[in-house]
Amino acid sequence: MYDLDLLEQADTVNELLARYGVKFGIYKDNTFKEQLFPFDAIPRIIEKEEFAYLERGLKQRVMALNLFLGDIYGEKKIVKDGVVPEDFIFASSGYLAECEGVRPARGIYSHISGIDLVQGKDKSWYVLEDNLRVPSGASYPMIARELCRRSSPETFQHVKLEDNRNYAQLLRKTMDYVNVGGHTVILTPGRYNAAYFEHSYLAEKTGAHLVNGAELTVRDDKLYYVNYDGKLERVGAVYRRISDEYLDPMNFNPESVIGIPHIYDVYRKGNVALLNAPGNGVADDKGIYYFVPKMVKYYLGEEPILQNAPTYLPFYEEDMRYVLEHFDSLVLKDVAEAGGYGVVFGSSMTGEQKAHFMTLLKAEPRRFIAQEVIDFLDIDIMEGSRTVPRKADLRAFVLMADEPMVWKSGLTRFSRNPDSFIVNSSQGGGFKDTWVLSQ
Repeated sequence: MYDLDLLEQADTVNELLARYGVKFGIYKDNTFKEQLFPFDAIPRIIEKEEFAYLERGLKQRVMALNLFLGDIYGEKKIVKDGVVPEDFIFASSGYLAECEGVRPARGIYSHISGIDLVQGKDKSWYVLEDNLRVPSGASYPMIARELCRRSSPETFQHVKLEDNRNYAQLLRKTMDYVNVGGHTVILTPGRYNAAYFEHSYLAEKTGAHLVNGAELTVRDDKLYYVNYDGKLERVGAVYRRISDEYLDPMNFNPESVIGIPHIYDVYRKGNVALLNAPGNGVADDKGIYYFVPKMVKYYLGEEPILQNAPTYLPFYEEDMRYVLEHFDSLVLKDVAEAGGYGVVFGSSMTGEQKAHFMTLLKAEPRRFIAQEVIDFLDIDIMEGSRTVPRKADLRAFVLMADEPMVWKSGLTRFSRNPDSFIVNSSQGGGFKDTWVLSQ
């Protein structure tokens, strides 16, 4: 399907990625460290019919999650009807009381959703996680495909696949759809953010202004961009790459120095669109994840197309018993953690560690979920001159304008450790391009 010339160009592509600054940063021991995100030239290939199935399921899931967010910050019918326990809403670290009664432009909460999936060895797809706050990663396969086309043009003359260069157009359509009048900007925390490369790359590709907090100001309940000669120009949409708590020091964390004072007040009055909406974290909490299939049935009256990984909530007495009895065969996740942190396998613990964890689990049952360990489908990667199998996931991107749009590509991340199921870049993983065949 792909030819050897592409594999032979892998070092060239990685050198170009380094030259263009395609990196990610992590904070470790209070120090910011920036490193390359290793690219593997063997693409993940998804057949047209298989991706069409994923596309239907992803659209369904994101529509249900958007309806859930509108309900939770509105009438809370799903809680009143006993589908989702109250504890899982108000105890969530992602729930923001400040968002109660605030409806975003055109009623869209998650404009850009990153849905993480894995494929089991039985070829079934499972959703591992929903990312609805500030999901990142689309820029990596975009630029990798561009550099691969440049390095090995012959490869792409022989393969009929979807062109992934339209992500910028999908993103621009999404931003323009909710723009309430004025410029569209991408708000970055700055050069030392882990995903700064992506912020600048997407700004270039969409034609949006790349700005930091100091370049935006609020006047008379409207948001303005301070241009190069000091003049104020109205802003109608902000694709913000800043977490909720740092967005507005007057409404959230008062110690934030990267946010814009009173931007949330402007948003609350409908005078600017924020992508994604503040407060989305209540819907991608790992505890809420358990209820997403129920949301699909509740809001859409449909059976879920995509399945969750088999998941247990120790919050429920029956599930707690199951988790304690099958501890060694499960993976435990702290609902407040991300990036591969807070994930432990029961089978890897010592007797003392298990006893300690079980005590913690009984004391804080809302804090954890437990999942069956899915036997991921192995995907080949290059290791030196040979191919070796490694675990991999797929982050699919769903953008929401007048309808949900699934990008016909995605970020495939893989573990470079043969014994690890954790593929996150922060844990040392690499990435691949994702080829969706067009026929």
